[in-house]
Amino acid sequence: MKNLLHFSVLFLLFLSTFGACTPAEERADDDILLATVHNKSLYVSDMPGMFPDGAGSEDSVMIIENFVRRWVRDAVLMHEAEQNVPQDLNIDKLVRDYRASLIRHNYEEYLVTEMLDSVVTEQELVDFYEKSKEQFQLEAAVMRCFFLKIPTGSPDAERVRQWWEGGTEQDVKFLQSWAASNAKVSYLNDSLWYRVSEIAAYLPKGTLNEGNVVAKRDFRQKDGEYDYYFKMLELVKRKEIPPLSYVEGQARKYILHRRQTKLLEDLKEQMFEQEMRDNNVRVFAYE
Repeated sequence: MKNLLHFSVLFLLFLSTFGACTPAEERADDDILLATVHNKSLYVSDMPGMFPDGAGSEDSVMIIENFVRRWVRDAVLMHEAEQNVPQDLNIDKLVRDYRASLIRHNYEEYLVTEMLDSVVTEQELVDFYEKSKEQFQLEAAVMRCFFLKIPTGSPDAERVRQWWEGGTEQDVKFLQSWAASNAKVSYLNDSLWYRVSEIAAYLPKGTLNEGNVVAKRDFRQKDGEYDYYFKMLELVKRKEIPPLSYVEGQARKYILHRRQTKLLEDLKEQMFEQEMRDNNVRVFAYE
Protein backbone atom coordinates (compact mmCIF):
# COMPACT_ATOMS: atom_id res chain seq x y z
CA MET A 1 0.00 0.00 0.00
CA LYS A 2 2.85 2.36 0.82
CA ASN A 3 4.54 1.65 -2.53
CA LEU A 4 1.23 2.10 -4.34
CA LEU A 5 0.66 5.49 -2.72
CA HIS A 6 4.22 6.56 -3.53
CA PHE A 7 3.75 5.55 -7.16
CA SER A 8 0.43 7.41 -7.32
CA VAL A 9 1.98 10.67 -6.13
CA LEU A 10 4.88 10.27 -8.57
CA PHE A 11 2.53 9.64 -11.45
CA LEU A 12 0.44 12.70 -10.70
CA LEU A 13 3.56 14.84 -10.61
CA PHE A 14 4.64 13.45 -13.97
CA LEU A 15 1.21 14.15 -15.43
CA SER A 16 1.59 17.80 -14.46
CA THR A 17 5.04 17.90 -16.08
CA PHE A 18 4.33 16.15 -19.38
CA GLY A 19 0.67 17.05 -19.70
CA ALA A 20 1.66 20.62 -20.56
CA CYS A 21 3.32 19.67 -23.88
CA THR A 22 1.78 21.19 -27.00
CA PRO A 23 -0.29 18.74 -29.11
CA ALA A 24 1.35 17.85 -32.46
CA GLU A 25 -1.48 19.35 -34.51
CA GLU A 26 -1.01 22.72 -32.81
CA ARG A 27 2.74 22.99 -33.40
CA ALA A 28 4.18 25.53 -35.83
CA ASP A 29 6.00 24.13 -38.84
CA ASP A 30 9.24 25.77 -37.74
CA ASP A 31 9.06 24.46 -34.16
CA ILE A 32 12.42 23.08 -33.02
CA LEU A 33 12.74 19.55 -31.63
CA LEU A 34 15.02 19.52 -28.58
CA ALA A 35 14.93 15.94 -27.28
CA THR A 36 13.06 12.65 -27.45
CA VAL A 37 12.69 9.81 -24.97
CA HIS A 38 10.84 6.80 -26.43
CA ASN A 39 7.50 8.23 -27.61
CA LYS A 40 7.83 11.61 -25.88
CA SER A 41 9.23 14.72 -27.55
CA LEU A 42 10.29 18.10 -26.26
CA TYR A 43 10.05 21.19 -28.49
CA VAL A 44 10.98 24.82 -27.96
CA SER A 45 7.25 25.65 -27.91
CA ASP A 46 7.00 23.61 -24.69
CA MET A 47 9.07 26.24 -22.89
CA PRO A 48 6.84 29.36 -22.76
CA GLY A 49 7.94 32.00 -20.27
CA MET A 50 11.32 30.36 -19.75
CA PHE A 51 13.29 33.17 -21.39
CA PRO A 52 13.44 36.48 -19.46
CA ASP A 53 13.28 39.76 -21.36
CA GLY A 54 16.68 40.81 -22.62
CA ALA A 55 18.19 37.34 -22.40
CA GLY A 56 21.11 36.99 -24.81
CA SER A 57 21.79 34.00 -27.02
CA GLU A 58 24.25 32.51 -24.55
CA ASP A 59 21.76 32.84 -21.69
CA SER A 60 19.00 31.28 -23.81
CA VAL A 61 21.22 28.35 -24.75
CA MET A 62 22.08 27.75 -21.10
CA ILE A 63 18.39 27.88 -20.11
CA ILE A 64 17.51 25.38 -22.84
CA GLU A 65 20.35 23.02 -21.92
CA ASN A 66 19.39 23.01 -18.24
CA PHE A 67 15.72 22.48 -19.03
CA VAL A 68 16.47 19.66 -21.49
CA ARG A 69 18.74 17.98 -18.95
CA ARG A 70 15.97 17.93 -16.35
CA TRP A 71 13.26 17.00 -18.85
CA VAL A 72 15.19 14.02 -20.24
CA ARG A 73 15.80 12.58 -16.79
CA ASP A 74 12.16 13.06 -15.81
CA ALA A 75 11.04 11.49 -19.09
CA VAL A 76 13.26 8.45 -18.53
CA LEU A 77 11.79 7.97 -15.07
CA MET A 78 8.30 8.54 -16.47
CA HIS A 79 8.84 5.82 -19.07
CA GLU A 80 10.05 3.43 -16.40
CA ALA A 81 7.04 4.27 -14.25
CA GLU A 82 4.66 3.64 -17.16
CA GLN A 83 6.21 0.21 -17.68
CA ASN A 84 5.65 -0.70 -14.07
CA VAL A 85 2.14 0.55 -13.38
CA PRO A 86 0.62 -1.69 -10.69
CA GLN A 87 -2.25 -3.72 -12.08
CA ASP A 88 -4.58 -2.50 -9.36
CA LEU A 89 -3.82 1.20 -9.99
CA ASN A 90 -6.76 2.97 -11.62
CA ILE A 91 -5.08 6.00 -13.20
CA ASP A 92 -8.32 7.58 -14.45
CA LYS A 93 -9.90 7.39 -11.01
CA LEU A 94 -6.75 8.71 -9.40
CA VAL A 95 -6.72 11.74 -11.72
CA ARG A 96 -10.47 12.34 -11.23
CA ASP A 97 -10.10 12.21 -7.46
CA TYR A 98 -7.08 14.51 -7.54
CA ARG A 99 -8.89 16.99 -9.79
CA ALA A 100 -11.99 16.94 -7.59
CA SER A 101 -9.84 17.52 -4.51
CA LEU A 102 -8.14 20.53 -6.11
CA ILE A 103 -11.45 22.05 -7.23
CA ARG A 104 -13.05 21.53 -3.82
CA HIS A 105 -10.04 22.93 -1.98
CA ASN A 106 -9.93 25.99 -4.26
CA TYR A 107 -13.64 26.68 -3.76
CA GLU A 108 -13.39 26.27 0.00
CA GLU A 109 -10.54 28.80 0.04
CA TYR A 110 -12.69 31.19 -1.99
CA LEU A 111 -15.60 30.82 0.44
CA VAL A 112 -13.36 31.36 3.45
CA THR A 113 -11.77 34.46 1.88
CA GLU A 114 -15.16 35.95 0.99
CA MET A 115 -17.20 35.01 4.05
CA LEU A 116 -15.03 34.32 7.08
CA ASP A 117 -15.09 36.98 9.79
CA SER A 118 -11.40 37.19 10.71
CA VAL A 119 -11.84 39.67 13.57
CA VAL A 120 -11.12 38.07 16.95
CA THR A 121 -12.15 40.24 19.88
CA GLU A 122 -10.23 40.54 23.12
CA GLN A 123 -13.11 38.90 24.98
CA GLU A 124 -13.06 35.91 22.62
CA LEU A 125 -9.35 35.50 23.27
CA VAL A 126 -9.86 35.70 27.04
CA ASP A 127 -12.75 33.21 26.98
CA PHE A 128 -10.82 30.75 24.84
CA TYR A 129 -7.71 31.10 27.02
CA GLU A 130 -9.64 30.48 30.24
CA LYS A 131 -11.28 27.35 28.83
CA SER A 132 -8.20 25.96 27.10
CA LYS A 133 -5.13 27.25 28.92
CA GLU A 134 -4.08 23.81 30.16
CA GLN A 135 -3.20 22.88 26.59
CA PHE A 136 -0.65 25.70 26.51
CA GLN A 137 1.49 24.23 29.29
CA LEU A 138 5.07 25.28 28.62
CA GLU A 139 7.72 22.87 27.40
CA ALA A 140 10.45 25.40 28.24
CA ALA A 141 10.73 28.43 30.53
CA VAL A 142 9.83 31.80 29.04
CA MET A 143 10.41 35.32 30.28
CA ARG A 144 9.99 39.00 29.63
CA CYS A 145 13.33 40.74 29.86
CA PHE A 146 15.68 43.49 28.73
CA PHE A 147 18.89 42.39 27.04
CA LEU A 148 21.74 44.21 25.32
CA LYS A 149 24.89 42.94 23.63
CA ILE A 150 27.17 45.79 22.61
CA PRO A 151 30.81 45.98 21.43
CA THR A 152 33.28 46.46 24.28
CA GLY A 153 34.88 49.88 24.23
CA SER A 154 31.90 51.70 22.76
CA PRO A 155 32.35 55.48 23.19
CA ASP A 156 28.77 55.62 24.53
CA ALA A 157 29.31 52.88 27.11
CA GLU A 158 28.94 55.20 30.10
CA ARG A 159 25.67 56.68 28.81
CA VAL A 160 24.36 53.16 28.11
CA ARG A 161 25.19 52.16 31.68
CA GLN A 162 23.39 55.23 33.06
CA TRP A 163 20.29 54.62 30.95
CA TRP A 164 20.29 50.97 31.94
CA GLU A 165 20.59 51.69 35.65
CA GLY A 166 18.10 54.56 35.48
CA GLY A 167 15.38 52.28 34.18
CA THR A 168 12.80 55.02 33.67
CA GLU A 169 10.52 55.06 30.65
CA GLN A 170 12.64 57.87 29.19
CA ASP A 171 15.85 55.91 29.84
CA VAL A 172 14.42 52.90 28.00
CA LYS A 173 13.49 55.08 25.02
CA PHE A 174 17.05 56.44 24.89
CA LEU A 175 18.38 52.87 25.02
CA GLN A 176 16.04 51.73 22.26
CA SER A 177 17.06 54.62 20.02
CA TRP A 178 20.76 54.07 20.64
CA ALA A 179 20.61 50.28 20.33
CA ALA A 180 18.82 50.43 16.97
CA SER A 181 22.04 51.66 15.37
CA ASN A 182 24.79 50.52 17.72
CA ALA A 183 23.95 47.29 19.53
CA LYS A 184 24.89 43.86 18.27
CA VAL A 185 21.71 42.46 19.85
CA SER A 186 18.92 44.28 21.68
CA TYR A 187 15.68 43.16 23.30
CA LEU A 188 14.08 46.19 24.92
CA ASN A 189 10.33 45.61 24.61
CA ASP A 190 8.87 44.77 28.00
CA SER A 191 5.69 43.26 26.54
CA LEU A 192 7.37 40.48 24.53
CA TRP A 193 8.15 36.98 25.78
CA TYR A 194 11.19 34.88 24.92
CA ARG A 195 12.42 31.42 25.78
CA VAL A 196 15.30 31.55 28.24
CA SER A 197 17.33 29.56 25.71
CA GLU A 198 16.79 32.28 23.06
CA ILE A 199 18.54 34.90 25.19
CA ALA A 200 21.14 32.46 26.51
CA ALA A 201 22.29 31.80 22.94
CA TYR A 202 23.67 35.37 22.73
CA LEU A 203 25.69 35.06 25.95
CA PRO A 204 28.95 33.18 26.59
CA LYS A 205 28.22 29.47 26.95
CA GLY A 206 26.90 28.50 30.38
CA THR A 207 26.16 32.07 31.48
CA LEU A 208 22.39 31.71 31.55
CA ASN A 209 20.02 28.73 31.64
CA GLU A 210 16.72 27.68 33.14
CA GLY A 211 18.48 26.48 36.27
CA ASN A 212 20.21 29.76 37.16
CA VAL A 213 17.99 32.41 35.60
CA VAL A 214 16.30 33.27 38.91
CA ALA A 215 19.63 33.80 40.66
CA LYS A 216 20.98 35.81 37.72
CA ARG A 217 17.92 37.92 37.13
CA ASP A 218 19.92 41.16 36.80
CA PHE A 219 23.58 41.32 35.76
CA ARG A 220 26.23 42.90 33.54
CA GLN A 221 29.38 41.18 32.29
CA LYS A 222 32.13 41.37 29.66
CA ASP A 223 34.07 38.81 27.69
CA GLY A 224 36.67 41.04 26.03
CA GLU A 225 34.67 41.47 22.85
CA TYR A 226 31.20 42.41 24.05
CA ASP A 227 29.44 43.93 27.06
CA TYR A 228 26.26 42.13 28.12
CA TYR A 229 23.31 43.65 29.97
CA PHE A 230 20.51 41.43 31.24
CA LYS A 231 17.46 42.12 33.40
CA MET A 232 14.60 39.64 33.85
CA LEU A 233 11.18 41.25 34.28
CA GLU A 234 8.97 38.16 34.61
CA LEU A 235 9.52 34.41 34.41
CA VAL A 236 7.17 31.49 33.75
CA LYS A 237 8.80 28.13 34.36
CA ARG A 238 8.53 24.93 32.37
CA LYS A 239 5.29 22.98 32.96
CA GLU A 240 3.52 26.17 34.07
CA ILE A 241 0.75 27.99 32.19
CA PRO A 242 1.98 31.05 30.27
CA PRO A 243 0.00 34.32 30.24
CA LEU A 244 -2.40 35.08 27.42
CA SER A 245 0.03 37.59 25.93
CA TYR A 246 2.49 34.76 25.23
CA VAL A 247 0.00 32.46 23.49
CA GLU A 248 -2.24 35.10 21.89
CA GLY A 249 -1.07 34.22 18.37
CA GLN A 250 -1.77 30.51 18.87
CA ALA A 251 -5.13 31.24 20.49
CA ARG A 252 -6.15 33.46 17.58
CA LYS A 253 -5.27 30.69 15.10
CA TYR A 254 -7.29 28.14 17.05
CA ILE A 255 -10.32 30.42 17.15
CA LEU A 256 -10.14 31.21 13.42
CA HIS A 257 -9.63 27.56 12.50
CA ARG A 258 -12.66 26.52 14.54
CA ARG A 259 -14.68 29.37 13.01
CA GLN A 260 -13.56 28.36 9.50
CA THR A 261 -14.50 24.72 10.06
CA LYS A 262 -17.96 25.69 11.28
CA LEU A 263 -18.45 28.11 8.38
CA LEU A 264 -17.69 25.43 5.78
CA GLU A 265 -19.84 22.82 7.51
CA ASP A 266 -22.77 25.25 7.73
CA LEU A 267 -22.39 26.26 4.07
CA LYS A 268 -22.25 22.64 2.92
CA GLU A 269 -25.38 21.90 4.89
CA GLN A 270 -27.19 24.94 3.42
CA MET A 271 -26.17 23.92 -0.11
CA PHE A 272 -27.37 20.38 0.50
CA GLU A 273 -30.73 21.51 1.85
CA GLN A 274 -31.23 23.88 -1.11
CA GLU A 275 -30.45 21.12 -3.63
CA MET A 276 -32.85 18.81 -1.81
CA ARG A 277 -35.60 21.43 -2.07
CA ASP A 278 -34.84 21.81 -5.78
CA ASN A 279 -35.09 18.02 -6.23
CA ASN A 280 -31.50 17.82 -7.48
CA VAL A 281 -30.55 15.16 -4.92
CA ARG A 282 -31.94 11.65 -4.87
CA VAL A 283 -30.86 8.97 -2.42
CA PHE A 284 -31.81 5.39 -3.26
CA ALA A 285 -32.42 2.69 -0.69
CA TYR A 286 -30.37 -0.46 -0.99
CA GLU A 287 -30.06 -3.72 0.88
